[in-house]
Amino acid sequence: MKRVLVTGGGGFVGLHIVKQLRAADIDCIVLGRNTYPKAERLDALCVPCDIRDATAVKQAIKAVDTVFHVAALAGIWGEWEDYYQINVCGTENVIAACVENGVQNLVYTSTPSVVFNGDDIVGGNESLPYGKKVLCNYAKSKIIAEKNILASNSDSLKTCALRPHLVWGPGDPHLIPRLLERGRKRELKKVGNCNNLVDISYVENVATAHVLAAQNLETTSTAAGKAYFISQGEPVNLWDWVDELFAAFEVPALTKRVPFSVAYSAGAILEVMHRVFAPAKEPKMTRFLAEQLAKSHCFSIDNAKRDLGYKVEISTNEGMKRLLTGGPT
Repeated sequence: MKRVLVTGGGGFVGLHIVKQLRAADIDCIVLGRNTYPKAERLDALCVPCDIRDATAVKQAIKAVDTVFHVAALAGIWGEWEDYYQINVCGTENVIAACVENGVQNLVYTSTPSVVFNGDDIVGGNESLPYGKKVLCNYAKSKIIAEKNILASNSDSLKTCALRPHLVWGPGDPHLIPRLLERGRKRELKKVGNCNNLVDISYVENVATAHVLAAQNLETTSTAAGKAYFISQGEPVNLWDWVDELFAAFEVPALTKRVPFSVAYSAGAILEVMHRVFAPAKEPKMTRFLAEQLAKSHCFSIDNAKRDLGYKVEISTNEGMKRLLTGGPT
């Protein structure tokens, strides 16, 4: 890699990818809706661009050998058209721009949500089928986008997809702040039997996995056309992890628990009410969220280790120390 472009390079995962690339003295272009001072301080070139604009994307993706497509609309609530335009059409625009401009390698940031079917998953691998019982538009759009990415793999454009689960670390603007906020407002209850195991992924490890994937596509290409789960490799009990997190940040401990069936039913009711009366406001519970909070979802990373040479360089314990001290980001 000599010159790369990172869509969403000003975001949490994207910026860490840019940091690692710049540390290797690789020229970086950051494509996003704004300019990003943190990226610019790394001597990355910021190109304001909406990935829904096919012409602008084709103009931006020029004279680069590798593209990391990280940008996406995330979340568990929202209109399908928004998710479709950004996550599906935006990805199609990136693929088309790569093909037209002769880009050799394309690494896509996907999600394990593409295989969720409402059941517990423990130790699942990439042979799992795509979800059919899809309860949120984010997951639905990412399934379509990931399929398109992998289908576009060819001799001239090598592609692969990474599926990091629950990305966290210092500077996280989403997962950790959301949990802490709901905890402080006492809006969070434990759901289910509280024995569910989940994967978590420290952000620097996730960024390293992306760089390794691009290096693979550039050399042996054994990852071409494939998807890979990425995590710490050691699942945690979700609610024990949340308890530890709350204690560390002096958030009141969770003392209430509701059965999964109750949370799931409440989510279904709230979804209907919000669609009718407050479609722009996210419900406090949805069916998708109930499943995320009550079901196990952890995956094997053996294929990533074998094909990409991925390994967990920053342990969960070290990551938690950095999170609590606001350490390296």
